[in-house]
Amino acid sequence: MANHKSAEKRLRQSRRRTAINRARMSRIRTFMKRVESAIAEGNAGAAAEALKTAQPELHRGVSKGLIHRNLAARKLSRLSARVRALGAEARD
Repeated sequence: MANHKSAEKRLRQSRRRTAINRARMSRIRTFMKRVESAIAEGNAGAAAEALKTAQPELHRGVSKGLIHRNLAARKLSRLSARVRALGAEARD
């Protein structure tokens, strides 16, 4: 337990930041799951739209310091490759 005023304040700030970060990460995961489910369904159009909405969420997570920029780049690259492959499959 905190014994000093400054330690109590840090505890309050830490709890507030943790709640905000959890909400942001949850939002990012939700957008990622939407892309994954569209890919699993085989719906190329929905997957492309979901990816288009997930991209700014991932970049927002990077700018807020939640995730590393390379992680976001890797996830977007892999998802976009899968969406592209799904679109190519649909055209064949």
